[in-house]
Amino acid sequence: MIKLKRVYEEADESDGVRFLVERLWPRGMKKESLKMDAWLKDVAPSTELRKWFGHDPEKWPQFEERYRAELQGNPAGWEPILKAAKNADVTLLYSTHDTEHNNAIVLKHFLEEHLG
Repeated sequence: MIKLKRVYEEADESDGVRFLVERLWPRGMKKESLKMDAWLKDVAPSTELRKWFGHDPEKWPQFEERYRAELQGNPAGWEPILKAAKNADVTLLYSTHDTEHNNAIVLKHFLEEHLG
């Protein structure tokens, strides 16, 4: 099972393997205070795509399409998550306030399709 959680939420045993899937370190978060198993910067959207999107919900469909294309071209970035998800629960950690329009949602659906 793949779950999503904001980095600012408390860690829970049911989270399983915890992956930070952001290119930038979350604001206000001390590295030693974030419980995670790995920080996978390379699975996050490119800097160009992230800046273009700017968390604008009107750009969501195009963002999702462009990010999926980036993921297709970068299996090394997401394969560690897929491997972990085959054996345990996985939680993708993200920092944005928008819980409906963020890269972790796209990544979760993308990975679930590959777990199929």
